[in-house]
Formats: sequence, C-alpha cells, structure tokens
Amino acid sequence: MTDLFSPDKGDKPESTQPSNGVSFVEVTDAYAGQRIDNFLLRHLKGVPKSKIYRIIRKGEVRVNKGRVKAEYKLSEDDVIRVPPVRVAEEKATLGVSKSLHQLLTSSILFEDDRLMVVNKPSGLAVHGGSGINQGLIEALRVMRPELRFLELVHRLDRDTSGCIMIAKKRSMLRFLHQQLRTGTIDKRYLALVAGRWPNRRKIVTAPLLKNTLRSGERMVNVSPEGKKSTTGFAIVQRYPQATLVEARPVTGRTHQIRVHALHVGHPLLGDDKYGDQAACQVFKHKGLKRLFLHAASLRVPMPEDEEELNIRAALSPELQSVLDNLPVE
Repeated sequence: MTDLFSPDKGDKPESTQPSNGVSFVEVTDAYAGQRIDNFLLRHLKGVPKSKIYRIIRKGEVRVNKGRVKAEYKLSEDDVIRVPPVRVAEEKATLGVSKSLHQLLTSSILFEDDRLMVVNKPSGLAVHGGSGINQGLIEALRVMRPELRFLELVHRLDRDTSGCIMIAKKRSMLRFLHQQLRTGTIDKRYLALVAGRWPNRRKIVTAPLLKNTLRSGERMVNVSPEGKKSTTGFAIVQRYPQATLVEARPVTGRTHQIRVHALHVGHPLLGDDKYGDQAACQVFKHKGLKRLFLHAASLRVPMPEDEEELNIRAALSPELQSVLDNLPVE
C-alpha cells in the first residue's frame, strides 16, 4: 500500500521562545492524556532521561504556572514552561534499507488516516533499545516523515510475527488503549507446541512474574507473587510430536503465551528462551529455524459505532512450509 495521508495541523504543539531561552508549549488535543515526562522525552530529543526528571523535580518545568509531578497527565490547552536545556547533538538518523522498505510496505495489512496494521516480520524488534538501533516504529517514522504522530499501540516479541497496530493519531491511541484495558480487542495467535496438547486444556490461568537477570535478559515465570494472567487455547491441528494451537490472551502480560504453554508442559517449538531444547532441535531439522508464534488475527471495535475492523495475517512462507511438510494425525 502506498497511499500517503496528511496529518492534521493540530497534531503538533505550538511553541513560543522568549529571549531568555525559556519556551512555552501549548498542548493540543493530539497530546492530551500523555504524561509530562513522556512528552518532554519526545519534545527534548537528546536530553538524558535523568535530566528530564531532574528539571521536573526541581520545578523548572511548570504547567499553567504550577509545579507538577512526572506522572501528571496533560490536558488540551495546558501551557508548559520548558526551561533552557542543553540538547545533545542528535545522532545521524538511520536510513531504511531498500529491502526493509519494500518488506514493510508490502506488510501493511490496513491503513487509514488514524491507524496502520502491519504484519511484522520475525526478527524485527518493535522499537530500538538494548543494543538495537532501529526497530519497526523507527523504520516507519523514517519511511513516513510526513506523519507527525506514529506510535505503537501494543507490543510483539522480536521473534514473533504478525498483526501489530500503530496509531497515527493520539485520539486513536487513547481509544485503542482503552479497548485493550477493557478486553474488547480480540487477538488470536497461532503457535506450534511440543507434544500432544490435551483436548480438555482450553484455559490456562497462572500468575506471571517478570524478572530481569544479571545479564539484563528479561525472563517471566509462573509465581504466586505475579500478576493474574489468562490465556485461552484451542487445537487447530495435530501432528506427530506437535500440536498447532490457537492462543487467545485474555490478559496482556510479557511472554504470556510462551510461559503458559510451558507451564502446562507443552512449550512452543523454536523457542530458545522457554522451549524444550531437544524438541526444538528435532524440529530444526524439519526446517523450523525460528519461534513458531504468529499474531494471526485482530478484531477491533472502532470509534463512534463504526464497523468493526477484522484483520488477518497469513503465516510466513517459512512457517507454512514447516506445517506443509509435517504428516497430519
């Protein structure tokens, strides 16, 4: 899809700059609801996060002439006083390779003036950080410089492929976040798990606790101290030594599907973090070189009683080829 959409003029906050270096920014509807710390991190690109929190804490940042805390949520027509700060020289903007540009362009499943849905390729992080210079959102911002607002609505693990939503307006971002909180967005995943998934196992409810190891690697495990987490599972197809299941996360915890499948003794194949390494090795010889987890579909209610959005993302050829070469039980 190559259609380009012009942003609303109101999507960019107005800023005035007095002679003393202090600037005043008027908040538009596009930024209403955003926390002041997150707003400043975008507005003052290159300023360290620690500096942002320091100027808020010291009262150098003011909203409507009053002091605020970092968690303060902006309202339309708020006036933000931004003190003069030294902005580090921005790193040269990374370009997007021709191959990645073509891949992402061909991966757009839906787009209008408020929302984009992309079939994210496996191996591409959703955003940069932790040694990753460029993720999906950074690449899209380079590809679409005319879009003043472009934000991830939710996340997918780097090795997970499939449907991911990117908001093109803050009002749509707020709306979709509300739908995610209330559980009205239906997300379905396809996963190939080790062994024979039992017919009776349709719901997994187990609290998940997120931990960070000394290496910085993020791990999740089932723990009574964790957050309540629920995933629905349905059998799609049985194969020797494996089962293709449809997973529907009711809650949205990090690595939820992977850890819940492991918890009931049927870890995902191709999973080098939580998987059964012997089983993964067997299926590697069958052509499975990556995590078999794919965000296959989205059903999204739209604002103002508009028609519900239904999106499906086909399995990548590499995953489909694995299934095509397995005998069916």
